Amino acid sequence: MAEQYYVNKNYADALRLFDDIFPYLKGSTRYEDIYYKYAYCYYYTKDYLNAENMFKSFVENFPASLKSEDCEYMRAYCYFKQSPKVELDQTNTTKTMGLMQAFISTHPTSPKIQDATNIIDLCREKLERKDFLSAELYYNLGFYKAAAIAFGNVADNFPDSKQSDEYKLLMIKSYFKYAEMSYEEKQQERFEKVIAECGEFNDRFNESKYLTEVSKYKTQTLNILKNRKK
Repeated sequence: MAEQYYVNKNYADALRLFDDIFPYLKGSTRYEDIYYKYAYCYYYTKDYLNAENMFKSFVENFPASLKSEDCEYMRAYCYFKQSPKVELDQTNTTKTMGLMQAFISTHPTSPKIQDATNIIDLCREKLERKDFLSAELYYNLGFYKAAAIAFGNVADNFPDSKQSDEYKLLMIKSYFKYAEMSYEEKQQERFEKVIAECGEFNDRFNESKYLTEVSKYKTQTLNILKNRKK
């Protein structure tokens, strides 16, 4: 009956029966196949936590099985399915990336390589977005030094991002705001930091659409420093 439920995609009922019979099948010739289907029942019923554990246990119990490669991938995919919305803790997202990368390294000829690569890219985009939102929050709250450091970290941690130059611009804006609001005796040093970051932007993103805006910040900062010397 469990097999029939499984074939008919009635996974909830199949799971209920597999729960009952599983302890009695250990060591039998059907144990491996039932273990595999048991894991998938958890997956299809969206119990990704238990599914991940079952796929992991399958690989540990049947390392030579032809199904082990699929179970390794599915274990990583279960973490991906548990990855929460971007504002929340991203432990499962990071875990997904690590397991998918391990899968790629261990099974370089697998037909699932492209899927694994795409999932890693999606996870990286989510982590990037989370870091950006944190930096943006600092900026909106007026914590400009923290915002500058955070925007700089996003640019450095995701150098291949299409938004890298935008993150660097936001870092410059944050440092400018920070310098502007500083005590007078601290402004010289902090405005010089803006100048240095503008120079680095020009070197790193010499074809960016934000070059004109960065140039305005540099010019404005130089004028402020020039007037301070009068």
